[in-house]
Amino acid sequence: MIAPAIATLFIVNIFPLMWSFGLSFFEYKANRIAAPVFKGLDNYADVLKDPDIWERFQHTATIVVGSVVVQLIVGFLLALLFANEFPLRRYLLMLVLAPMMLSLSAVGVFFKLFYDPTLGFISRFISLFTPDTYVILSTPARATIAIVAADAWMWSPFVMLLVLAGLVSVPKYLYEAAEIDRAGWWRRFRTITFPYIRSLLLLALLFRTIETFKIFDVVYILTEGGPGSSTETVSVYVYRLAFQFFRTSLASALGYIMLFAVIVLTSLYLYAIQTRRAEPVNE
Repeated sequence: MIAPAIATLFIVNIFPLMWSFGLSFFEYKANRIAAPVFKGLDNYADVLKDPDIWERFQHTATIVVGSVVVQLIVGFLLALLFANEFPLRRYLLMLVLAPMMLSLSAVGVFFKLFYDPTLGFISRFISLFTPDTYVILSTPARATIAIVAADAWMWSPFVMLLVLAGLVSVPKYLYEAAEIDRAGWWRRFRTITFPYIRSLLLLALLFRTIETFKIFDVVYILTEGGPGSSTETVSVYVYRLAFQFFRTSLASALGYIMLFAVIVLTSLYLYAIQTRRAEPVNE
């Protein structure tokens, strides 16, 4: 019964993965008919020695740190808001969760129009105070902030859902006992609320770091890596290597270096979660 599912998994995922991994050890270009030439680990060495690739890793790290921090802060604040009952809470929650249901391409196009220098809301608003046209994506700093804002707008609701699940699981009697003891809000948060959401925050940090590390759609639609190459992430650079420069083997090697980086990040976060879980036992 499960044979068709296994066959589909092999054809769609496993076989392309093995094929691209094999290509990373050869000299091969997709736009040439020449047979691949075995190079061993030379492609990986070329990737690690290329200063342009390390520059793209820096751009990616800047976007990852900025976007994940904003998502954690906004998602946490939204979770605190929706943890309490108030009028129209259900309908507002549906509106807040709506961005997470959109496709990455749709979000990219939406913010592309939003940042448009002639018809965009921000440019039109700033034009009320200055005669000059305000181009948001004209400088590296503003372009990076624009990408972070778009990604955070889409995925902050995901962080909110995880944190909200932890907040609603806190037993009410703990807050009642803290209120009887006249504990302040900071003490209640540190001793009651935070232990219940700590592992969920680490899980949100793990998921969002991995996904933002692979960010492509939003960056490519908004800036295409510009101005210049100031916002070109590793995923965009892999795309250019593979489909514009046709350096297929080098793109495969860089893709597997990204995979290794994701595995390392996952291992570190899982180790942190296990350490946190072991702390009460050690006490």
